[in-house]
Amino acid sequence: MIDLHTHSTESDGTNTPSDLMDLARDKGITTIALTDHDTCAGLEEAANRAEEIGIRLIPGIELEISFKPGEFHLLGLNITKWKEEMVPALHGIMNRRLERNLKMVNLINSEGIDLTYEQVVEEAKGQVIGRPHFASLLVKKGLVKNTAKAFEKYLAVGRPFYIEKEALSLREGIDLIKRAGGHPVIAHPMSLFISWGKLPERLANWKEEGIEGIEVWHSGAKPRKSKRLELIADDLGLFKTGGSDYHGDNRKDRPLGLGTGGKAVPIDPAIPFL
Repeated sequence: MIDLHTHSTESDGTNTPSDLMDLARDKGITTIALTDHDTCAGLEEAANRAEEIGIRLIPGIELEISFKPGEFHLLGLNITKWKEEMVPALHGIMNRRLERNLKMVNLINSEGIDLTYEQVVEEAKGQVIGRPHFASLLVKKGLVKNTAKAFEKYLAVGRPFYIEKEALSLREGIDLIKRAGGHPVIAHPMSLFISWGKLPERLANWKEEGIEGIEVWHSGAKPRKSKRLELIADDLGLFKTGGSDYHGDNRKDRPLGLGTGGKAVPIDPAIPFL
């Protein structure tokens, strides 16, 4: 089994990098990518633990890319030079994330909800702060029943408390991943909110810019949509990946090791690093 999209406590998951490796082994996963949001902080710990227990870690990252109308997340897989190339470039990204989080607090306060940035920091418990931590606080304050509802009502794109990040351009994201020795892959392409009629052309253009693969078998994708993505990827010569997008208890609907339809993630022989 493989899983090429997971998160740890270093971004917005609830398992430490070491615990995530242990859980992967227990579930029979032999190759796993740690792809925390905008950080490589968990990769060394994960790599050390993976080596100890005999599974393979693919060092990775998930970068936010500036895009409309939907969300564009770019996976960097097998970023073997992350220490030399990726870490120095991430400081500016983290500063922009802080500014966004403070703006979200102010927006929530403007609606009469008592929430402080200190509460968000406490909720994050040392993780990189993101929307899941805001969602958890909204649940604790009784505004919604669960975190999924918090996103649906308040935090998703177009909702009242959503603030767009000052994200990287696609060119910047691709260049950064490739400098780090990695392979740029479009994560969960349904979140782009591009029509099926326009998607092949957009993907073809992005391939010209350096995109190498697309995440076809995501845990949130329906089987018929994954099948369409498979056909598009094959037609364009893009390799296909898949993953759970595991976040631990923050997203219980995304079990580790499972992709589309709750099934094990297939292995595309065209993936260059497997």
